[in-house]
Amino acid sequence: MDKIILDALPVLAHIGTLPGEIDRGQPLRIRAELSGDFRQAGRSDDLEDTFDYSRIESRLAELAGNCRFRLLEALAEHLCSVVLAEEPKVLAIRLRIDKPGAARLAGCVSLEIERSRSE
Repeated sequence: MDKIILDALPVLAHIGTLPGEIDRGQPLRIRAELSGDFRQAGRSDDLEDTFDYSRIESRLAELAGNCRFRLLEALAEHLCSVVLAEEPKVLAIRLRIDKPGAARLAGCVSLEIERSRSE
């Protein structure tokens, strides 16, 4: 399976379990590995045979900024389900969300999930 990767997408999300976190917003970074069969796009050199990753990039940032979740897990599930619902050429998505400064000692807390159309 082929992949297009969006890496280190900065977003401001209303997420968190500590007092004030969800209201003030938290800086996150998103990595999305979008899997599909892109052979036809490679042959045709036509955007119609793949997907517009700038649209997905904008959609991920919009969704993350407009949603309110306590957990990274809930945000990740939501983002994956929307991408799979809106982008028929994306057959699977592996999504990683980094939350810098979330842990006391570690520089970053990250969550990674993978979802596909068959689930």
